[in-house]
Amino acid sequence: MRDTIPVSRMPDPTDWPDPIDQAACHGLVGDILRTIEPHSEADPVAILVQLLAAFGNVVGPQPHWFAEADRHSLKLFTVLVGTSSKGRKGASWGHVRRLFECVDPGWAADRILSGLSTGEGLIWQVRDPITKHNAIREGKGKDRKIVGYEDVEIDGGVSDKRLLIVESEFCRVLKVMARDTNTLSPVIRNAWDQDHLKTLTKNEPATATGTHISMIGHITRDELCRNLTQTEAGNGFGNRFLWMCVRRSKSLPEGGSLSQADLAPLVERLRAAVAHAQQVAELRRDDDSLELWKAVYPELSEGKRGLLGAMTSRAEAQVMRLACIYALLGQSNVVGVDHLKAALAVWKYAEDSTCYIFGGKQGDPIGETILTNLRDRLPDSLTQTQISRLFNGHQDASRIHQALVVLERDGLVKQRTEHTPGRSTTLWSATER
Repeated sequence: MRDTIPVSRMPDPTDWPDPIDQAACHGLVGDILRTIEPHSEADPVAILVQLLAAFGNVVGPQPHWFAEADRHSLKLFTVLVGTSSKGRKGASWGHVRRLFECVDPGWAADRILSGLSTGEGLIWQVRDPITKHNAIREGKGKDRKIVGYEDVEIDGGVSDKRLLIVESEFCRVLKVMARDTNTLSPVIRNAWDQDHLKTLTKNEPATATGTHISMIGHITRDELCRNLTQTEAGNGFGNRFLWMCVRRSKSLPEGGSLSQADLAPLVERLRAAVAHAQQVAELRRDDDSLELWKAVYPELSEGKRGLLGAMTSRAEAQVMRLACIYALLGQSNVVGVDHLKAALAVWKYAEDSTCYIFGGKQGDPIGETILTNLRDRLPDSLTQTQISRLFNGHQDASRIHQALVVLERDGLVKQRTEHTPGRSTTLWSATER
């Protein structure tokens, strides 16, 4: 792992991300990674980000910070993206779960679930008590009448609103989201944003308040690119996740030899950090971290173009959630410089990973088709009419023109006018990469 401060640089989208910055290994996180890493084939990044997500969930909804009027509890959504199914993603989660089974056995046993299929199903796992408004009747036969109403509890609901979803086959989640009328995507988006969820079903709708839902997914890059639709990538679903590239770190033919005795001191420190965090309410930055925040905020909030920009547009919120988690892991009520640097290091790796996975895409299928065809024809050009023919009459001219305007704005295509004795012709070509 590098020992430098993250710098502003967009990587080549064909490059695997550089190793995560050493700043991410601050405090207890670094001690846990250094203990586990020699005994596991898992990518340290996979252990790190799942550790942060699990800690953010187990501490519950009370610790939070405010961005203007928006309250952010420490919920993280992350997906580990491997080049193949051999990335040891499951092994990385096994180490993290083992720690938290010692820290909070009840949470580990009951509040870690999988099998997402519908939004209603997700809400059901954190539902409030359900009551039914029943009529009170008196009398018999024709004289029987309603004399009042009473609320009767028909379901006790769920008292522990913490929920960590771990989907080892995240591809399956993306597939069910693509079904018509499936409500999973908007409920997931709302679960990241707020603590109040409800369904709009007519029969026995469920409501969940005070929820604290985090999410971990495992998928390969090919599966992700095939099954994450352009709609979900651009509608805010994608930017609520930290997409982290992971791969097997080493070969251990006989496995590791990590004993419970090796973990015991770390478990005690982690248990103390959880107990501390559950007593904390609002977190704030100290003066030094505020100065650093002012320095990095313009770049974090600037945004980027294309699909990469859509997938990373919640950078500020993601960084501060991470920074608060690092602070609480250090049993601090304030976010210091080291906590913020650690969060920035994690975000930098997530951003580089997102660039590697999605950086060559525009997020618009029409623009993608135009750009691919123009690049295939370099150094030749296409006229507007020829570009329209790429869609066999299934796209109107205004929609194609809009896609060309965006591609030209992003510097991916250029136009020139060819003057002829008759009507002038506009020619489009891809820019050299």
